[in-house]
Amino acid sequence: MTAFRDLHHQERPLVLPNAWDYASAAALAARGFPAVGTTSLGVAAAAGKPDGTGATRDDTVDLARRLQGLPCLVSVDIEGGFSERPGEVADLVAQLADLGVAGVNIEDGRPDGTLAPIDKQCSVIGEVHLRVPEMFVNARTDTHWQRRATPAALEEALRRVRAYADAGADGVFVPGVTGDAEIGALVEVAGVPLNVLFAPGVDLERLAALGVRRVSTGSLLFRAALTAAVETAATVAAGGQPAKGLLSYVDVQALNELPGASRTTAM
Repeated sequence: MTAFRDLHHQERPLVLPNAWDYASAAALAARGFPAVGTTSLGVAAAAGKPDGTGATRDDTVDLARRLQGLPCLVSVDIEGGFSERPGEVADLVAQLADLGVAGVNIEDGRPDGTLAPIDKQCSVIGEVHLRVPEMFVNARTDTHWQRRATPAALEEALRRVRAYADAGADGVFVPGVTGDAEIGALVEVAGVPLNVLFAPGVDLERLAALGVRRVSTGSLLFRAALTAAVETAATVAAGGQPAKGLLSYVDVQALNELPGASRTTAM
């Protein structure tokens, strides 16, 4: 698991693309990405379920099982942990560790739009850190996610990332934060690698200079894939030609020949 930690301590931020099924993860691994994350929105939407409501625990574990042995490190988004009980969240993380998962994202946002109490979230992080110390725990706070970037939001984010780091988080994630001053303040306070979400206009060199150590694509790739699929169908229906450079049938079949390509379903 130290290899995943090492990826957070390079000159340039780790770009972590997020997959939603075996094929997307395998294609990213085949392209040479050293680590691949999962996207909870993609996993949920692909299963016909809502994101962020705790409805995809089995789907998430099943995906982790399918990704075993791929030639890349895997980090899994477990939303809020699929339980309000720290011990049950730790049990899930231990199960994922047994499947070879190197990292997990645990978020404090709740389905009703509120944030989990800091002390409760710290208890979850602390229990996971105690039970599965080898797992890279990326503690996500939703102070800026789908919210306006205000001084109060930054103050709350600073308070939470410091508390989560003190509780044992190996990294902190603040999706939605984009301003240089905000990012710089978070880096200074966190004391552990800061993860931000890719946004249009993001410059990796600028983020590196600010001290950001990880940039996630989140649901971007899943949404891009859906858009491309619909647009390709519409183009064909209109008598046009699909875009060039698509993966061929043979290319996709070859993904099943990557290391770890034995697909099993949930037990």
